[in-house]
Amino acid sequence: MRVGSAAEHTEAEASPFMAGLLDGRLPATCYADYLLALAAVYGALEGAGRALVPEASRPDPLAAAVWDPVLERGAALDDDLRLWVGEDWRSRAEPGPAVTAYARELAASREDPLAFVAHHYTRYLGDLSGGQAIGRIITRTYGLEDGAGTAFYRFPGVPKPKLYKDSYRARLDALGLSEPDQHRVVEHVRAAFAHNQAVFAELAAAADRRAPVNL
Repeated sequence: MRVGSAAEHTEAEASPFMAGLLDGRLPATCYADYLLALAAVYGALEGAGRALVPEASRPDPLAAAVWDPVLERGAALDDDLRLWVGEDWRSRAEPGPAVTAYARELAASREDPLAFVAHHYTRYLGDLSGGQAIGRIITRTYGLEDGAGTAFYRFPGVPKPKLYKDSYRARLDALGLSEPDQHRVVEHVRAAFAHNQAVFAELAAAADRRAPVNL
């Protein structure tokens, strides 16, 4: 999964929108837009995970290998959005076509556990890796104090991210997927990165409409 999606991963890391956020060229409203997009994305992904594991009459073994409630970001995003947008942030959320398409694919993964595993891996392993550095940069860039507005990047249930990631990867390696399924899961990871790129492009366009910047 890591090797097969390396090119797409590199492209996502080079997103002009994220670069603009992290170097302070974009206003806080653009970061709020990013969090609103994440709320739609994680709402769909975590809904699929619950349908496949804790709420299922017969939990799916593939999904159960990776699903873990300590990773869920819904409550953290709610905390952050109350600060960045307001108590009524849900009524103000208007996801664009790219966010909607990504959320739709994530919701559909409840019918395809292999796709769920791919999307779960792409999002949460990223959050536990580069996401940790992003949280620190956002704090510094926007002058935040005492972790305010960055709950999304904190995982209280994962005190040692490296050990957790090692265990997570071991669980993936132990799935024993057939070669065709290995190829299929890599394609789903690539699709996830493509959706991320489309979301970043959509957010960049919205940022430019707010106040033209050189993204």
